[in-house]
Amino acid sequence: MGFKDAGRTLFVGVSLCLSLGFAFAQQASDSVDPEAQIGAVERDGGGPVTGKKWMISTANPHASKAGAEILRAGGNAIDAMVAVQTTLGLVEPQSSGLGGGGLLLYWDNAAKKLTTYDGRETAPLAIDPTLFLDDDGKPLQFFDAVVSGLSVGVPGMPKLLHEAHKKHGILPWGDLFDAPIRLAAEGFEISPRMAGLVDGRIESLSVFERTRLYFLDGEGRAKPAGTLLKNPDYAETVSLFRDEGADAFYAGRIGEKIVETVQGLEARPGTLSKTDLEVYRVKERPPVCTPYRGLDVCGMGPPTSGGIAVGQMLGILQNFDMATFDEKSIEGIQLIGDATRLAFADRARYVADKDFVPVPVKGLLKQDYLKRRAGLLKPGQRLQQAKPGVPTFDHALNYADDQSLELPSTTHFVIRDEAGNVVSMTSSIESAFGSNIMVGGFLLNNQLTDFSFITHVDDRPVANAAAPGKRPRSSMAPTIILKDGEPYIALGSPGGSRIIPYVAKSIVAMIDWGLDIQAAFDLPHFANRFGTFALEDNSSAVDFDPGLKALGYNTVIISLNSGLHGLVIHDDRLEGGADRRREGVVIAE
Repeated sequence: MGFKDAGRTLFVGVSLCLSLGFAFAQQASDSVDPEAQIGAVERDGGGPVTGKKWMISTANPHASKAGAEILRAGGNAIDAMVAVQTTLGLVEPQSSGLGGGGLLLYWDNAAKKLTTYDGRETAPLAIDPTLFLDDDGKPLQFFDAVVSGLSVGVPGMPKLLHEAHKKHGILPWGDLFDAPIRLAAEGFEISPRMAGLVDGRIESLSVFERTRLYFLDGEGRAKPAGTLLKNPDYAETVSLFRDEGADAFYAGRIGEKIVETVQGLEARPGTLSKTDLEVYRVKERPPVCTPYRGLDVCGMGPPTSGGIAVGQMLGILQNFDMATFDEKSIEGIQLIGDATRLAFADRARYVADKDFVPVPVKGLLKQDYLKRRAGLLKPGQRLQQAKPGVPTFDHALNYADDQSLELPSTTHFVIRDEAGNVVSMTSSIESAFGSNIMVGGFLLNNQLTDFSFITHVDDRPVANAAAPGKRPRSSMAPTIILKDGEPYIALGSPGGSRIIPYVAKSIVAMIDWGLDIQAAFDLPHFANRFGTFALEDNSSAVDFDPGLKALGYNTVIISLNSGLHGLVIHDDRLEGGADRRREGVVIAE
């Protein structure tokens, strides 16, 4: 649905939550992600939104409007980012917030520089690699670990927002929080998506009293969509953040509440301490860029696997003329799926927090290495087995393959301001509703469950094993594509480890198949991470099922819920897209 109002163009894509059901499985399967149980996507909406001056695309109308208010007031993309994220943490609490972390790509147009900021959570200093093992040395059941203090990492989001603003913002810090404070105090209507997700998580949301009272009614049921939900605690938290900056979290009252809550749980308390908060640092890291069809596809490096894996997929696919296939070609789908499998095999073996283990980033993205990997693929012929490759390493290491279960909850948004600065940011609290622990009106993350639950396989260590101060591996893939050294496309998505194929497929759709950004996001999903092709239910992706089975693939038809948001910068206009599977809104002027 599109409409214009006073020179502003908005696009709203809303997916109604018709039913929710949850199933959990080990990483090597293609079972349903918990946050993926949303109704079918509408595919007959309009094309991309266009604008001339600036553009913003987020997963929630309130967040897009909050960012637009800042841009209209003369703020830049970083100023708007602060308003967007603090609003998302209120109206989309299952996905991200001040109790989680994020990864930021920022193009500074005056400096002509792309910078990446790592606001990923860190493990408390008192933990060890056996964090998620029981007394018998066996891994805990996944959700026994999630809904506990054990899973809570040191939040990175408050410091990421504050430090990015100190470096790049132009409006006063105190002017950026009117929208979230007002919405929290006066209330906002629960969206269909949020109501549906709450309904699917009643048992875990009932564990902790504050969380139960906020999300459930007096009968222990999900508050229905349309209910006016007020959050005075969040209004107070954001007011403190406005007045005291990041110190309110890392050396002040909010941090004290977090530590007291996590350590004070009766069952499975965590070790998060004041010291952990005080020593937390946001890290500026070099972008990871890969050439593709004359463009530079840039993302984040470790601890996320997103930039490397998207780059590997595209580097493999560059060896094929993908333009000869289209979005309906079984050969094109098969090549993308098997390129995903090869990238995920390397991901499981090599990628972790590079501050703790050497990661062969350059070796994994070398063009000759990816050409050799591409030699394993043949159109119309199934890759029999996807094994890790042997990239160039500066010294020998003998890693075992990781065993971790990475589930969504995450969000992505993009902003381009009138000065040409661009934000592409993915933020997360990991699983839907994170640890389910609520402090100060926001949910704490469960990001530590992104570590491998096992530490060794035989005598080989797992790169992504937990360690004090370490950042768990992620699949978040905020991306900015450069054309002739200038931003051309910015995009990203939530979706757990399926973020990687969602983003890579969208890039292929735009660059090779010539689709506009909204059409690329509207394409039905398919993903093959570990050998089984997952096909999006209630979509034309199911038409691939017979052909893939004829090639020898196992298939599964399930809900694949992304949250792709992005924009394209043309010489004469901006074009934006929002994933219709969520409640996304593009606003432009």
